[in-house]
Amino acid sequence: MVSSSLQAVASAASQAPRSVAKGAGFTGTYRLLVRGKNINQNTLLATDYLNHFNEIIMLLEMVPSMPECYEDAAGWRPKSYADHFRDSCFSDAELAILAYENAPANYRQAFDTTIGQMDRLVLDAIPRIKALIDAGEPGPLQLGVEDVTRKLQSFVDVASSIINGTTDTLDQAQIDQVMNA
Repeated sequence: MVSSSLQAVASAASQAPRSVAKGAGFTGTYRLLVRGKNINQNTLLATDYLNHFNEIIMLLEMVPSMPECYEDAAGWRPKSYADHFRDSCFSDAELAILAYENAPANYRQAFDTTIGQMDRLVLDAIPRIKALIDAGEPGPLQLGVEDVTRKLQSFVDVASSIINGTTDTLDQAQIDQVMNA
């Protein structure tokens, strides 16, 4: 039943007039569809997406004691919310993607901004960590990795707060606070 309802809403969204943004206007419907799912009913976002960042945090944390893990970390790439769910075993992946497309703008904007900051942080850190490995000094490598993973974890915490509806904004002051921590 949910699957056919989901298909009907998705079909209606794809046939919406061009003047209406894709997915616009179905937030209330998706809030009903996500009840009992691992998708926040208010924000229409799912914490499962954060596993993509938890993975890189764990890989980076292993690098100081196992530098060969660097190659796996260097292979990490940003992944869109939709691609994450398409590639996952999440039982409600299609619903998660459609719900995200209909998430209230205040949550979606703050979430997307946070994810963008996290993507940039990782991509900027990877070559710096490689340089620290190549320098052969374990102390600076450990400190460099700890700095990056601490910042990433702070952003994961912010993203989790947005997903769970306890935060709906991310302003430059908050970004600066995390980056300068």
